[in-house]
Amino acid sequence: MKLTLVVLAAGLGSRYGGLKQLDTFGAWDHTLMEYSIFDAKKAGFSKVIFVIRKDFEKEFKDRIGSRIEKEIEVGYCFQDIQDLPEGFSCPTSREKPWGTGHAVLAAKELIDGAFAVINADDFYGRESYQVLVDFLKSHEQNCIVGYKLSEVLSDFGTVSRGICELDTNSNLKAIHETKIFKSEGKILTEKADGSIYELNPQDLCSMNLMGFTKASLKFYEKYFIEFLEQHLNDPKTEFYMPTVISRMIKEEWESVPVLSTSAKRFGVTYKEDKESTSNSINQLIEQGIYPKHLRS
Repeated sequence: MKLTLVVLAAGLGSRYGGLKQLDTFGAWDHTLMEYSIFDAKKAGFSKVIFVIRKDFEKEFKDRIGSRIEKEIEVGYCFQDIQDLPEGFSCPTSREKPWGTGHAVLAAKELIDGAFAVINADDFYGRESYQVLVDFLKSHEQNCIVGYKLSEVLSDFGTVSRGICELDTNSNLKAIHETKIFKSEGKILTEKADGSIYELNPQDLCSMNLMGFTKASLKFYEKYFIEFLEQHLNDPKTEFYMPTVISRMIKEEWESVPVLSTSAKRFGVTYKEDKESTSNSINQLIEQGIYPKHLRS
């Protein structure tokens, strides 16, 4: 089975203060997506599709694509706010991208089988890719990889995480987008009424590491049209992958397993996250997991 990895690299990085997709980490100065692709290929992925923006296409291909193309089959597509289904026009008030669900749709013409999706600015850990590949090769189902809340926080501010609600068979019931933060060793969130309550650090959450069948793309298209019918003129509302997953569960009776991983996840929501992420990657380099030149 040919498995494709879709890398979402078109984000603006407003809180980070720059194009974190192209920032480098660790002693070998690789981007997070280069470590991800190295791990994904080791696990069994054979193709990568980069979803990028047209305005940094040359810089991206020069700095990233030219190296990755030597190691694995690569495709490129562009997420553009003007790229909407027939009958819709982008309002002049729209500046934000349409969201991760729209980014997946940007890649649909290049997807020819089962695929997984990752954020370019997250480090997911090799075990997570192996768990995902093992599942996709033996099941015709969509799935997500679930990380413990304790492994997905920032020391430097609040982050949004999709907390997974599971049924008794470890299938997903719903994803609850929640703003969480650390304080005095606890993981906390704020309710709508302003009260603060503690979360279980062992609870699983989604970090947008998801696996899909090719057939799921028709639901992405259907739900995006319905999203535009309701929210076309809302300048900040976005169409997210978890929305697609949740609707497929509720409306299409999909069974979506949550694949638990004990892998460490690193990321860079804030500029201050860079040092700790680099230090964590350097520990893996010292263990011999990542060579200076990421060749598999």
